[in-house]
Amino acid sequence: MFKILVAEDSIVDAKYIESILKEGDYEVLFAKDGEETEVLIKSEKFDLIILDVVMPKKNGFQICRDIKNNEETKDIPVIIVSAKKGEADIFWGKMQGADEYITKPFEPIDLMVAIKKCLKK
Repeated sequence: MFKILVAEDSIVDAKYIESILKEGDYEVLFAKDGEETEVLIKSEKFDLIILDVVMPKKNGFQICRDIKNNEETKDIPVIIVSAKKGEADIFWGKMQGADEYITKPFEPIDLMVAIKKCLKK
């Protein structure tokens, strides 16, 4: 079973992602802001992290950069799922180390394909 952290401040979006992940063999933990995300990353071992960009206390770009710059967490795949869909946003997300970048709204298959791709690495 894979352990996934979902950092998402929107309850609606978090429930949507949760409904998609129920289809797989995943243990899912949720964080509602950047601070809670950081606490969970330091206290738990995750196989994958799904990050929203726009969150209170610390944004997903900052968290992604911190994950990828830390020796202990740099190999954890990160999928950014965001309403920020401009070319510059996607480019910036990849520059911070995101393995995948999905724009909202998205279809369940888009997220599942990205998850399977990241977990095979």
